[in-house]
Amino acid sequence: MRAIPNQYAALRIEGEQDRRADGIYDLMNGIGAHEVIVETPDHDAHIAEYPAGKTIEVLTMYRDRARDLQGDQRFRYIQLFRNHGMSAGAPISHPHSQLIALPITPRWVKEELVCAKSHWQSKERCLFCDILRQEERDGSRIVWQNGDFLSFAPFAAKFPFETWILPRRHSCEFNRTEDRELGPLAETICNTLWAIRAALNDPPFNYIIHSAPRLTPDRYAAGAISIEKDYHWHIEVIPRVTRMAGFEWGTGFYINPTLPETAAAYLREMLEERKREQG
Repeated sequence: MRAIPNQYAALRIEGEQDRRADGIYDLMNGIGAHEVIVETPDHDAHIAEYPAGKTIEVLTMYRDRARDLQGDQRFRYIQLFRNHGMSAGAPISHPHSQLIALPITPRWVKEELVCAKSHWQSKERCLFCDILRQEERDGSRIVWQNGDFLSFAPFAAKFPFETWILPRRHSCEFNRTEDRELGPLAETICNTLWAIRAALNDPPFNYIIHSAPRLTPDRYAAGAISIEKDYHWHIEVIPRVTRMAGFEWGTGFYINPTLPETAAAYLREMLEERKREQG
C-alpha cells in the first residue's frame, strides 16, 4: 500500500496561501496536498470483499496520512474520500482512495458545525450522539451494527440508499480513532458496502469522511468553537443511482424516490441472505 501525490492534483503543496483582496472578492493561492492511496496490487479487488486485515491497513493509512498533514499549519481541513465507478468520479478502476488537505473548511462541513453547535447550546448534548440513540430506539433504518459503530440510512436521506456510519464513542476527529476501533470500523464499512453492492448490482458510489477541522489555538482560547463537545466524525456513503438536476441545484432540496426505511430493510435482507448462505 502506498500514498503518492496525485498526478492531476487539485492543489499544490509548495508555496504560501497569499490571501488577498480583489475589490469585494477574496483570493488565495491553491495551496494544499492531494494524495492517492493505492490500496492493493490486485487490480480487480473490491473494498467490500477485502479481508478484515486489508481494510484495517487502509484505515490505518487514512489516519496516519491525515495526522501527518494536519501538522502543517497551512492546512485547515483534511478530506478523505473514495470514488468508485466512472459516474462517481473514478476514471481509474484500480482500488484507491484520495486525500486532499485544504487551506479552508468546506462549506458543507461548516453547515454541520453550525447545526451541531446550535444543538449543543440548546440541549447540551451532541447532535450526532442524539441521532445515534434515536436510530437505535427506532431500529427501522439500521443497516448494520456492532459494539463500536452503527450503519444506518439517515432519516432525511438525500439520495436512494444513502448510508451513514457513526462511531458510538463520541469523538470529533477521525484521526483520534483508537487502534482497537479499527477492526470494528473495517467490519462496518465492508458489510455496508457489500450490502449496497449486492442490492444495487455494484453501483458507482462515493464515501466521504467528515471530521473536525484543525482549529487555531486563538479560536479555542476565545471559546468561539465548542467543537470537541458538539461535533462527531462520521462517514457518508452515497450510491450514485440518481442525478442532481435543475430542481436540486436551484433549491438545495433533494427528490429521493426511496424511503430510507425501505432501503435499510433491503440492505439488511442482503446481509441476512449472505449469512444464511454461509451457514
